[in-house]
Amino acid sequence: MMNRRSLGRTALCLAASAMLTLPLSALAADEAPDALIKRLSADVLSTVKSDKAIQAGDLSKVIALVDKTVMPNVNFRRMTAAAVGPGWRQATPEQQKRLQDEFKVLLVRTYAGALAQVNDQTIQVKPLRAAAEDKDVLVRTEIVGRGDPIQLDYRLEKTPGDGAGWKIYNLNVLGVWLVETYRGQFAQEINAKGIDGLIDTLAARNKTNAASAKG
Repeated sequence: MMNRRSLGRTALCLAASAMLTLPLSALAADEAPDALIKRLSADVLSTVKSDKAIQAGDLSKVIALVDKTVMPNVNFRRMTAAAVGPGWRQATPEQQKRLQDEFKVLLVRTYAGALAQVNDQTIQVKPLRAAAEDKDVLVRTEIVGRGDPIQLDYRLEKTPGDGAGWKIYNLNVLGVWLVETYRGQFAQEINAKGIDGLIDTLAARNKTNAASAKG
């Protein structure tokens, strides 16, 4: 039986792969956010279960998939800015770019190791509590399989204009929001070493993870 830590890793995997399977084309502006998550969740499970390379932990394939599909469809700049906190406004454009790049690699490598965990899970989307005019919503889901159900929630915002549609900007796994979790870690680094110190720490962590993966 999978323990709760394994289930948590599965939840992170599904959260990541939900973003990985977002289509290249702009999402329909009139698609409801809960309908979007439900559709993506179904795509995630079928994709991961049928892709032997992802199941085997092919990191290069996962990273390529992120570059191709995630960035156009997730508000990753907002996600990174929220994780960095007040220091983001003091960062130069170059520092902001490096923070986004290193944070993306960190998240991809964190999730890639869990991708093989998905097997017989299904996702249930709970009824959406939002008004038609809302531009920022919470979509709650549960991963159901072996063991206790896993809470996996998404915060989405509706983007106007070109590329209009709903975009994910935060994830909640087992009651813990991803952005807030990293904000605490990043704040300690910024207070001790500044923005460049945080960038160096993220780069070093990514290099260590890359070496471990090769080993």
